[in-house]
Amino acid sequence: MIKASAGGGGKGMRIAWNNKEAKEGFTLSQQEAASSFGDDRILVEKFVDKPRHIEIQILGDKHGNAIYLNERECSIQRRNQKVIEEAPSVFLDPETRKAMGEQAVALSKNIGYSSAGTVEFLVDSKKNFYFLEMNTRLQVEHPITECITGVDIVHQMIRSAKGYPLRLKQSDIPIRGWAIESRVYAEDPFKNFGLPSIGRLTQYQEPLHIDNVRCDSGVEEGSDISIYYDAMICKLVCWGDTREEAIKTSIKALDSYVIRGVTHNIPLLRDILAEEKFNLGELTTDYLPSTYPDGFKGKQLSQEEKFELASVIGCLHAKDLLRNRQLIGTLRQKSRDRSPIRWDVMATIMGEQEPITIIKEGEHFRTECYGRQGTVKSTFDLAAPLLPTNVNGNEEVMQLIEIGIVGDIKIRYKGTAFHTKVMSKEAQYLTKLMPKKVAPDKTMQIVAPMPGLVKSVSCAVGDEVAEGQQLCIIEAMKMQNSLAAAHSGKVKIVNIKVGQTVEEDELLVELE
Repeated sequence: MIKASAGGGGKGMRIAWNNKEAKEGFTLSQQEAASSFGDDRILVEKFVDKPRHIEIQILGDKHGNAIYLNERECSIQRRNQKVIEEAPSVFLDPETRKAMGEQAVALSKNIGYSSAGTVEFLVDSKKNFYFLEMNTRLQVEHPITECITGVDIVHQMIRSAKGYPLRLKQSDIPIRGWAIESRVYAEDPFKNFGLPSIGRLTQYQEPLHIDNVRCDSGVEEGSDISIYYDAMICKLVCWGDTREEAIKTSIKALDSYVIRGVTHNIPLLRDILAEEKFNLGELTTDYLPSTYPDGFKGKQLSQEEKFELASVIGCLHAKDLLRNRQLIGTLRQKSRDRSPIRWDVMATIMGEQEPITIIKEGEHFRTECYGRQGTVKSTFDLAAPLLPTNVNGNEEVMQLIEIGIVGDIKIRYKGTAFHTKVMSKEAQYLTKLMPKKVAPDKTMQIVAPMPGLVKSVSCAVGDEVAEGQQLCIIEAMKMQNSLAAAHSGKVKIVNIKVGQTVEEDELLVELE
């Protein structure tokens, strides 16, 4: 493991399995460390494969006192940066918790530490634990410890800095309930579990109307997310009496979290919280690549979920058609109202086509698709950011992102934004007759996977390059990303230079 000695947040860290990766990783880690921390010193340590990442929160004062505030499980990570944390850990027993806590306190006392800090450990499957590092600062995930202990850690830091002794003893520190923190990032989770996204928050609404939800954020509607700072939008903290309650509240909060204008990682967070291994507590630091070996592809719908989504988009289509028939400022006489009450349409969901029948019955719609019948309450508002739905008594919170004039409906369901289409069967038949646009061949092109700043260019026009050879480095939000040639070839075009800002999908280098 190559890591920045002054590092944190996963920046300046690389795993090297051979000499080539060690050389490249050292260079990239050093550059990231200098950019992020102003300190390019690097340390190298043994890499422990597939452990849990569990940390102990400690508090110390200037009078030689120190206590531990139990642990936090931080195993779900991408690029060595935490994504979801929880407290306590489902894995630790009281004996292991006590042993880890006492060692963390012993370390704190030995160096005369007098503030809040975190001692991080790697823990193997047999509950053996290994010291990783100590973060002598307040951690991003400290709120979940506050939730289960009732201790205001920031308050205690200030008291210690002022010179007051700790009023708390180890016996005063409980474990009450369970808390989960989901880190909401301006990132595209479909690209390597999260490459940065930039833009303006055109619509932003935190789920603070839900009980037991805390949002620690520094943005608001209209804020700009740039390439120069960390991609975090918010720390979404949810708690309950049990782990199951905390998970349920987290899912509800993510479904009700409205973020428009930038790509975000809510689809991934929501999918993890509903995933079987996570709910069983079977976590390691390689959770993401082992759970999603082909990368994250979004929510994979069951037949029942497809039926529910199809029923809702069918009703949205019908409600939109009815809305378009209304005359603003005019009351149409009921005797002349010829609005339809039945629609037979064709829906496209995840590339699959399914016929839907929608019948309006008062304040409800009756639907038929996927061999099932459903009753959908039609009380939702097409203009509202949240779309509370009820299909056969099952309540879900969806988000209608966009409804187009040619049947396109973009809707967020169970975290993932689905691009669907609903149109009449005649329109669907005519669409099949339209010529298909041939996608251009981009196999010899290197494009920017995210917006960023060009840090280095390692090729020139006319150079012969081999498959896997580094061509350039793009930095986004203090993270260095090496872009390599997918095929061997001769460099035909170089569109970039060091210091240039590039947009997502911008052509950087082309081979022939």
